Amino acid sequence: MSALELQVYELFIKRFNEEEAKIVIQYFEQKAEEKTQQKKDLFLIKDDKVDLIDRINKAKVETIIWIVGTGIIQFLLSILAKRFL
Repeated sequence: MSALELQVYELFIKRFNEEEAKIVIQYFEQKAEEKTQQKKDLFLIKDDKVDLIDRINKAKVETIIWIVGTGIIQFLLSILAKRFL
C-alpha cells in the first residue's frame, strides 16, 4: 500500500468502521482498474502497431503484384491482338 493509499485508508477509518473503509477502497481500486482497461482497449498497444504495419506492408506488396501482373497481361494481349488482327 502506498503512502497516499494509507492516508486515504486512515481518513476512511475515521469516518467509517474498518470494514466499510475496506469496501470503499476496493470500490475505488475496481473503478481504477476498469478505467485502465477501457483506455487500454482504446489505444493501440505495441503488438497492435506491429500487426498493423505488417498488414499494410503485405497489402502494398499484393497491390504492386496485381498492378505489374495486369500490366504484363495487357502487354501480352496487345501483342497477340496485333498478330491476329
